[in-house]
Amino acid sequence: MAGTRSFDMDMPKEVNSMITDGLSDYLFTAGMVANRNLNQTGTEQTHVHFVGNILIDTLRYNRTRLQRPVAFSIMRLKEKEYLLLTLNRHSLLNNDNALKAIFHTMLEKTDKPVVAPLHTYVRNKLVALGITSEKLHILPPQPYLSFGYLVNHARGIITDSGNVAEEATFLGIPCITLSTYAEHPETVTIGTNRLVGEDPEALADALDILNKGEWQEGRLPERWDGRAAERIVQTLLGEHQ
Repeated sequence: MAGTRSFDMDMPKEVNSMITDGLSDYLFTAGMVANRNLNQTGTEQTHVHFVGNILIDTLRYNRTRLQRPVAFSIMRLKEKEYLLLTLNRHSLLNNDNALKAIFHTMLEKTDKPVVAPLHTYVRNKLVALGITSEKLHILPPQPYLSFGYLVNHARGIITDSGNVAEEATFLGIPCITLSTYAEHPETVTIGTNRLVGEDPEALADALDILNKGEWQEGRLPERWDGRAAERIVQTLLGEHQ
C-alpha cells in the first residue's frame, strides 16, 4: 500500500517504497497516516485514494478456509493456549545479545507453549546460540492457510512482522511487535498491537499484561473491512469513464 513509512533509510524496503510512491499515478492507502505521509512529500492529493488495507481482503476471503496444521495435534496444542512467534528481521537476528535476552524473557514469562514457524536460517541461528526449551516448538514455514489458522487461534503473538500485526488486529489477537515502529500505526493506536522494540523489560511488561488478561481491546481501523479491492476497482473504473 502507498504511503507506508518506517523512516529508516538504511532499510531497502523504505527506499523502494518512497521511489514507488513517487513514480505512481495512483496511490492507494490503508489509512490517514499514510495519506499524511504522502502529503508531507508533496504528493498531489488527487492521486491519493484511501481504500483500506488490501492484505485484509485476502484474510477476510480465506478466514473460513483456514486449515489446522497437522503439527497442531502432534504437539497437543489447544486453541487460545499457545503463543505464536515469528522472526525474520535480519537486524534483530544479527544482534546475539538482544536475541538471547528476548528468548530468555519470553520463555521465563509464559507457561504456554511457544509455536515458532521459522525459516532454516533462523533455526540455525537459535541452534548456534544454544536457545532451546521444552516450551519452544519450532516448525518449518507454514502455507498461508495453515499459518492463518495459527494466528487466528493463538493466545497472543510475538513478531517482528508488520503484516502479522495487521492480521492480528483484524482477528482481534493480542500482538507484541519486536520493533519501535509500525508501518500502519493504526494497529497500535486502535488495534491489538503493542510495540516493545528489542527491550526485554518492555517485552516482560507486555507479557505480564497478556497473562493477566488485561490486553487492550482493539477495534478495526477505518476501511479495514476486507473490501479494499472493490474500492480500488471502483476508483479505476471511475477514472476511465
